[in-house]
Amino acid sequence: MTTGGPQPALEYRAAPGPTQRALAVFCHGGTVASVQPPRERALSLLRMRAIEQFVHGAAADRGVGTCLLRYRVAGWNGAAADAHADVRWALQELRARHGDDVPVVLVGHSMGGRAVLRAADDAQVAAVCALAPWTPPGEPVGHLRDRTVAVLHGRGDRWVPEALSADFADRARQAGAHIARFTIAGGHSMVRRAPVWHAFVRDVVLAGAGLAPWRADLRRALADSALAVPL
Repeated sequence: MTTGGPQPALEYRAAPGPTQRALAVFCHGGTVASVQPPRERALSLLRMRAIEQFVHGAAADRGVGTCLLRYRVAGWNGAAADAHADVRWALQELRARHGDDVPVVLVGHSMGGRAVLRAADDAQVAAVCALAPWTPPGEPVGHLRDRTVAVLHGRGDRWVPEALSADFADRARQAGAHIARFTIAGGHSMVRRAPVWHAFVRDVVLAGAGLAPWRADLRRALADSALAVPL
């Protein structure tokens, strides 16, 4: 990562107590191409912060620390894959703070979903939760073998059509991923039925980190690599 320009940052909320039993990293959406920093009032950032705050409130007493990743720039930017580079930076930063034996669950929306899926092969990542992920045709899946991935996508999404994550999930399953894809009424912003989105993320974080059992629908879907389960 270059120095001298914008730098990534983590908005970090520790769990009570001297140690963290698990960590969850939240990665918001962005745009195809931009070298400008994300806007402070961008809806994608505000929605992901709301989800992070909800999960922290629900999971901190079980030892889960949460982090909202602030990207250097708002765009993916082609081969630079800037958001993915920032997720890798965040994982290194958390290792430096907490060691390499604390499980990490990655949560990403839209461009952030693409970024966390790319980073799922990191040895410390216990599970990935991808919300309406932007997964263009040809997005790599081979690194997801034996990884645990839960996807939730709005059936009315006009920004990132759900067909993209359907194709991605099918290819990931064939590559050996433990992947479950759920769909929900609503669009890309995760505003409609927001409590369902929030609860889905909370449950994936807790179970993915090994701090709670998988809820029944997630357990069945992951075991069968079921695709397009409606919520």
